[in-house]
Amino acid sequence: MPTYDTLIKKGTILDGLRTPRYVGDIGIKDGKIARIGRISDSEAHRVINAQDNIVCPGFVDLHTHFDGQIFWDPWCTINGWHGVTSVAIGNCGFGFAPVAAADRERAMLTMERNEAVKAETMAEGMPWDWETFPEYLDSVDRTPKGVNVLSYVPLNPLMMHVMGIEQAKKRPANDAERKEMCALLSEAMDVGGCGFSAQILGETTVQRDYDGTPMITDLMAEQDLVAFAEVLKEKGRGLIQILGGDMELNERLVEISGQPMLWNAVALATDQHGITFGGYKDLLDWGVTANKRGNRVYLHAVTAENNYQFQLADWNLFDTEPAWRDLTLGSIDEKIANMQDPVKRGAVKDLYNPKYTFLGAMTAGIHELKIGEVSCAENEQYIGFTIGEVAEREGRHPIDVMLDISIADRLETLFITPPQHMEMDKMSELANHPHTLPGLSDGGAHMKFLTMGRYPTEFLAKLVRENQVMDLETAHWKLSAYSAMAAGLKDRGYLSEGAPADIVVYDYDALNLKEPERLYDFPAGDWRLAQGATGYRQTMVNGTVTFEDGECTGETPGKLLRHGTA
Repeated sequence: MPTYDTLIKKGTILDGLRTPRYVGDIGIKDGKIARIGRISDSEAHRVINAQDNIVCPGFVDLHTHFDGQIFWDPWCTINGWHGVTSVAIGNCGFGFAPVAAADRERAMLTMERNEAVKAETMAEGMPWDWETFPEYLDSVDRTPKGVNVLSYVPLNPLMMHVMGIEQAKKRPANDAERKEMCALLSEAMDVGGCGFSAQILGETTVQRDYDGTPMITDLMAEQDLVAFAEVLKEKGRGLIQILGGDMELNERLVEISGQPMLWNAVALATDQHGITFGGYKDLLDWGVTANKRGNRVYLHAVTAENNYQFQLADWNLFDTEPAWRDLTLGSIDEKIANMQDPVKRGAVKDLYNPKYTFLGAMTAGIHELKIGEVSCAENEQYIGFTIGEVAEREGRHPIDVMLDISIADRLETLFITPPQHMEMDKMSELANHPHTLPGLSDGGAHMKFLTMGRYPTEFLAKLVRENQVMDLETAHWKLSAYSAMAAGLKDRGYLSEGAPADIVVYDYDALNLKEPERLYDFPAGDWRLAQGATGYRQTMVNGTVTFEDGECTGETPGKLLRHGTA
């Protein structure tokens, strides 16, 4: 009678703990690693020949927005295609609990512009069998999952639930409201929330509500943040995830709570939203000094290239500029009318500067955007040319070219940003810094123009294999064990006897990115931009293979990770 369910044979093991690599066998039983050593084939029901392949812990992605998608895509793709076996949801203060039944439509609209997912898609894809945060976690728990899931308590829906969205955007909470919100956070932490999250970008925020106004947390008062930090102090656990914010206040939250912070984001230029919080060296220095002061701060680093393919039908990363918001809010017909308005168009043209890297979301000016796809015959002549080339040829302003071509296509013209140049000496400094974690995939958000869920593949193939920014032992520690530790995961992110068998087997030499593609696989006929990979042999979650040679097995062995464990 075989002892093990599965045997991974003769693989090069990188255990995620920076142990020097070695060749060995891994015996898996009842979802856990039962033995690492030399094991006979006859001792297992199934043998996976991993000779000449890397065997490593599954990747831990601490910045996703799969709060809705988990219900219709159990494997949280595209991230699941790239070896991710555990994801954190509820980031940036965004989520869907607590939400009263009467507020569901408004909650989905709040996320529509940010995530580039239609509200009707969310409505069709989510069961909405909850109102409270504990009920939401119970719903995630009973939903079949192809990855493990842990969740922050997002502050945006919590504050909306207690104060109402309009009041929450206008003023601090009063004493009674603050007491109720803290009680809800406490309850959420008791049932398994891993901390709280908030985006704090102020009036100039780029990730906005569907109506163009800032999100609730962008405008929240300091005393409310402090009150939430005091809840974590009372609990004695939890991670604070913050996008932006004042650095002095951020450290104060860590000091008050006694808990660590995962701060977003440090990048060589800007993050995927086009945001920068200062020079990356200054941010790395802040991480060092904060930790020396006893304030535990992890810096989430952007380690993948910010490349975009977008249409003006659903693009929101120009939203820091009021003139661009005036053009791109509303329905398709309303947007077209805005773009045809000479005053509104003129305001955007006044902003144009050929040397201006717009919001950091593009590596060059608008004139360098390439026209990739069109939907009407009259625009076919422009395919493959940049906006600047068309403008020069026709003697027109680049903004007029961009908007007129888009209008003719009912805003479905596909614009492609030029390739990003990554300075590897600087990336090495960023990626190897002791307080940085790679990732920031934004999986589940910006679904029509961003594929950052590919980051583990790009990290291993481009940064490590092609440019030797670090060794594989360090890379797998960063991608798995270090990230798991930061989130408070107690038994994942590494390969060890007794640990859950979240394992990836891959061919190092064959590991590469596929070309981006458009998939029409979301509810209500919605589409998304996706990007797969080659080189992954098997991905295992809790001992069960979820992907084999790039194909999904249909298995859903994922667990809800309450308090950092299943």
